[in-house]
Amino acid sequence: MENNDKSICPHCGAKMLKWIPPPESSWGFAPQYVCFNDDCPYYVRGWEWMKTQYLQKASYRHRYNPENGEEGPLPVWSADALRSGIIE
Repeated sequence: MENNDKSICPHCGAKMLKWIPPPESSWGFAPQYVCFNDDCPYYVRGWEWMKTQYLQKASYRHRYNPENGEEGPLPVWSADALRSGIIE
């Protein structure tokens, strides 16, 4: 059975956390859901993919914006990056 709960990460099944984007970003001001599970395969694979494709030490976390339905990668440069925006 397919899980339609968009606050659950489709890559690892973890409950995503509400997150507020930094004011200086282009992500808007409304809360979004982000998977901060460091064992999520999407996040884990991202490190090697970004290194291979772009020669960058970075990865990405799964993000869902309930305001407009958009979902996709949230770039991060470390395991702690952007965690200060978690609001739950």
